[in-house]
Amino acid sequence: MDVLGALQVHPPGAADSTDQSPRGVMLATLGVPFDHNAVVFAVETAVATGGRLIVANVVERPPLPLSTMLGYEDLPDPPAMAESLVEPVRLARSLGVEVTRLRVKSMHPIPALIETVIEQNPGLLVFGPDRRRMNRLRYRRAVRAIRAKLATLVWMPE
Repeated sequence: MDVLGALQVHPPGAADSTDQSPRGVMLATLGVPFDHNAVVFAVETAVATGGRLIVANVVERPPLPLSTMLGYEDLPDPPAMAESLVEPVRLARSLGVEVTRLRVKSMHPIPALIETVIEQNPGLLVFGPDRRRMNRLRYRRAVRAIRAKLATLVWMPE
């Protein structure tokens, strides 16, 4: 008798339920438009797995209380950013994928991104900001934090 065939191994913290529904795909950025390849990959993966697509934009909240009182923290996104956020939603919905949009405001966007991924628990994180529009140092810090603190499968465009 094969001993390994008789064992049922469950990873730590795994639920014993029989729910095998896909956990979905999270497409995330840090206040800059998405890289086109990241959008395509995230939507194709969500379609292929039958999971939902979570489109998350984590933005820096102005640190001044006066900004909050005057309503400057709720300014609409610039047109290029707004279109970048709508593109994956429109594409995914046209292909029958359930979509959730998140806008997270924080004085510390990178830790907020990590916390959002942990809360949403996607099967795949597509970290897809357009690197040409993002500060290199900030991008490297985000990638380091993602690699160090998340156990989720991650895809990033080259």
